[in-house]
Amino acid sequence: MSRIKVLYVEDEMFLGKIVKESLETRDFDVVMEDDGAKVVSLFQKEQPDICILDVMLPNKSGFEIAAEIRKLNDDIPVIFLTAKTQTEDVVQGFKLGGNDYIRKPFSMEELIVRIENVLRVRKDLASELQQECIALGKYQYNLNRQVLHNGSEERKLSYRESELLKYLWLNKEKVIDRRDILNLLWGNDSFFNSRNLDVYITKLRNYLKDDPGLEIITIKGIGYRFVV
Repeated sequence: MSRIKVLYVEDEMFLGKIVKESLETRDFDVVMEDDGAKVVSLFQKEQPDICILDVMLPNKSGFEIAAEIRKLNDDIPVIFLTAKTQTEDVVQGFKLGGNDYIRKPFSMEELIVRIENVLRVRKDLASELQQECIALGKYQYNLNRQVLHNGSEERKLSYRESELLKYLWLNKEKVIDRRDILNLLWGNDSFFNSRNLDVYITKLRNYLKDDPGLEIITIKGIGYRFVV
């Protein structure tokens, strides 16, 4: 099995050395850079499997780097590392195509779990999107047409309903944070968008009600779990 290549960008050299060595002991190959201005050319040369970008960097920020990388490759997973805690910074990271956002200080176990999760979701998404239809209990969900089939009955989903159902499916049996859904599908976790999410969850529950084996469970104070 080939090793995962990580492009890790960090200007705090002591932290960077610890993270790099820790990842390498877990069978990751790590290419490290501390100068934001050199990252994009290094990305093109190394062709990594995932990018881990500190936000605050000399010469060019992690956000600027991500925007440039996304122009070259819109599929590569990107995880931001930052000491910033403002919601608008998190939102900006997701809008630039970030797949995850980790606040400093963090544990190595958290970082590794998040890397593995982002890579798994990417793999699952690629596998699922190769199929025209997904089996959802007694339903068939046509990804391309955004249609949910139940025997002879078919229901056309809106774009956002379809994307929400797809995200729940890809993360089935796991606890999903409401904020992750809001940031990915709406761009921010405002009160207004949060109420919209409640409406869409209710709609999907209604669409799937004929199969008691499918359930979108609310985890109070956290989010949801899609039981299949």
